Amino acid sequence: MRRSTDNGHSFGKQIVVRNDTAPYGFGDPSFIVDRQTGRIFLFYAASVYQGYSGSRTGADNNDPNILQADYSYSDDDGLTWRHRRITDEIKNPAWGGMFASSGAGIQIIHGRYAGRLVQQYSVRYRNANWAASAYSDDHGVTWHMGQLVGPGADENKSVELSDGTLMLNVRAQPYRKVAHSSDGGESWSSLHDDPQLPDPGDNGSIIRYAADAADSPETHWLLFSNTASVTDRRNLTVKMSCDDGRTWPVSNPVDTGSSAYSTLARLRDGNFALLYERGEYRYITLVTFSPSWLAPQCAGYPAR
Repeated sequence: MRRSTDNGHSFGKQIVVRNDTAPYGFGDPSFIVDRQTGRIFLFYAASVYQGYSGSRTGADNNDPNILQADYSYSDDDGLTWRHRRITDEIKNPAWGGMFASSGAGIQIIHGRYAGRLVQQYSVRYRNANWAASAYSDDHGVTWHMGQLVGPGADENKSVELSDGTLMLNVRAQPYRKVAHSSDGGESWSSLHDDPQLPDPGDNGSIIRYAADAADSPETHWLLFSNTASVTDRRNLTVKMSCDDGRTWPVSNPVDTGSSAYSTLARLRDGNFALLYERGEYRYITLVTFSPSWLAPQCAGYPAR
């Protein structure tokens, strides 16, 4: 990883979070920041002999043929890291492969589940792909896994809506799939295609426009990024919803060429950052943009 202390204008030297000799490996990273404690969590898959497709069933933390659920955590803003394995806490032994969806999880801000940490997982079960949420209500001391939603749910992200429910946004072809949860990610209902969000089967990102907004139109605004094509990983686009994801009237292209995985974040200075793969995976690129690139088109939009 690399750290920036100036809103992404520059980055420090590479910090190795975790490494080991082959065949041990770690990958598909996903951050969650606990805003109450300051702890940073970095979820990833840990493997020895098997990956997602070949992983055994079972939940033995020491089985080299099980794709393990690990995370690292930092209490000094990413300078140093410690590691923990939670496979036996969150994996149903009937499941095969399981890995954290790379990008970022969330911390619920409002309502009954305020403070809950939620990390999305992809799960292999009965020869199909499913989604599920790992969650913690005690700042990461213990973790639990919610119910599966699917099949047909690949890498997925969750976002908190204005009424406190969560919305799931799922990689799928030819359109993203969407579901909702009223219990903080413990269960999801009504998984369905969203024809407004074409997708070639690629990892994307969804975030609240203003996480702390209350009693204003901004509480209903969402940002979403993906490669907006039903066939190819190209045409990276940022879209904006003014009504909690019901419609996506704002659509701004970022890169019309070859592009792939992307992740969005709000910066401390109020601008936004978009990190993505481009150029046939040769580059990882960071672009930043101001609220004025999108938000004026939502101004005065009637929230329902």
